[in-house]
Amino acid sequence: MLRRAEEITVTDASGPTLGQAAQDFLTCDDFTTPTVRSYAQTLRRLCRALGEGQPLHSMTPRQVAQVFAATWSDAAATTWNRHRSAVRSFCAWADLDDLTVGLERRTGSGRATRPLSRTQLDALFGRTELPLRERALWWLLHESGAGVTTVLSLNVEDLDLDDRRARTGGTWVSWRSGTARLLPALLSGRTRGPLFLADRRPAPARTPAAADLCPQTGRRRLSYERAEYLFKQTTKSLDPAAHGYTLSRLKPQGS
Repeated sequence: MLRRAEEITVTDASGPTLGQAAQDFLTCDDFTTPTVRSYAQTLRRLCRALGEGQPLHSMTPRQVAQVFAATWSDAAATTWNRHRSAVRSFCAWADLDDLTVGLERRTGSGRATRPLSRTQLDALFGRTELPLRERALWWLLHESGAGVTTVLSLNVEDLDLDDRRARTGGTWVSWRSGTARLLPALLSGRTRGPLFLADRRPAPARTPAAADLCPQTGRRRLSYERAEYLFKQTTKSLDPAAHGYTLSRLKPQGS
């Protein structure tokens, strides 16, 4: 028994945890706000799958590969590579061996994303009992053809309701009548902060950056993961396989 005990490798539990390291990484001064949001999507998923309390230096490429397989196996090449790049940057910052060694960089556009059919869209947008936030987000994604991350990054003060457009970064996001009908009610008197808000205020230990917090309600910006989850749950009834669809299926034909 003593011999076997000597052969056991003891994990150092005194080092940083995945959750602690992820928080420190995301507060780096070198990152722009869009970069922080992008990296946060990847690291939140890792923390949920592996546990925030996991010792940082006990993580293995196999664990990371399993998270990627379970979460982004059907993702387009750009999405897959973006998450892979985020993990590589995190590893370099934390002085870890590359945890993406088992993940090949994807080329091309990946699987073609087929937009929802007109019948499916009519069925979805005809459900007026659904929450206002979700209906406004889905209409905006469909009418603008913009990416999910871009739309979720919109702020109230950037909206031009008269011209039906909003400035984000170096581009414009435009919409039509479906979105225009819903935005005034969604704003509900708000003049600043994220356009799409989470349902609850963040816990004190999870206070986001000021740019992602509404100064009037105290709620944070709606996360990419939560938005995808809600859409997938809602569209299970539209999917013959009952799996539900991703938000990218809302893009109009030909975009």
